[in-house]
Amino acid sequence: MLNIIFLCIAGFIAAFVDSIAGGGGLISVPAFLIAGIPPHIALGTNKFAATTSSLTSSIKFAKSKKVNFDIIKYLAPFTLVGAALGVKSVLLIDQTFLYPLVTILILFVGLYTLFSKNLGAVNKFEDLTKKNLTFGMIFAFIIGFYDGFFGPGTGSFFIFAFIKVYKFDFVNAAGNAKMLNFVSNVTSLVVFALSGKINYSYGILVAIFMILGARFGTKAALTKGSKLIKPIFVCMSLGAAVKLLIQYIG
Repeated sequence: MLNIIFLCIAGFIAAFVDSIAGGGGLISVPAFLIAGIPPHIALGTNKFAATTSSLTSSIKFAKSKKVNFDIIKYLAPFTLVGAALGVKSVLLIDQTFLYPLVTILILFVGLYTLFSKNLGAVNKFEDLTKKNLTFGMIFAFIIGFYDGFFGPGTGSFFIFAFIKVYKFDFVNAAGNAKMLNFVSNVTSLVVFALSGKINYSYGILVAIFMILGARFGTKAALTKGSKLIKPIFVCMSLGAAVKLLIQYIG
């Protein structure tokens, strides 16, 4: 009983944070492991609950017109294909080599954002061009592949990419990032489900609290805007870098 209460609270907090700036897996996955769930089942169960959370956030952002479907309709297929290839590659390639590379990249994202005072403060998106669409397709595929293959920091990478490529502010970047994150989550979820790696007893309960957390988190992001999203984004990016470094050293 205590395990269930602990997981539900952790799930709520993880979804709240994730819907604002990504990085919820830094909270929810360790929570499942602490509760004594085997690693592969923990990952699958977390993916199940997190997918409901990302769907909730995506819908709320979309209703608030913070999702540009003219862009998403082109990028989503690349994320889907990338994530599918990433999941399949897990069985063929050792993930260990990614730890130092991803740690450096996500640390760069966090520090760059921290010291760039005006980054993502104002929405400067003007129009969809051949150039930014091409860059968008490239990052959608690469980050989708990364999410399927490895995962930590995916939300941060998506948000950062949308800000740099399309000049979005943090709110619009978060809304579009959450939509692509949902696409990659569904792809991975299908694989976990077919492999029987989901504990639905825990997953459904945690999903309910993640949906609540996502609703409150998205509402906070839409209300407070970049002033709330940016500091949480920096904290979660740096937190992910530290976690990856500890895992690599350990």
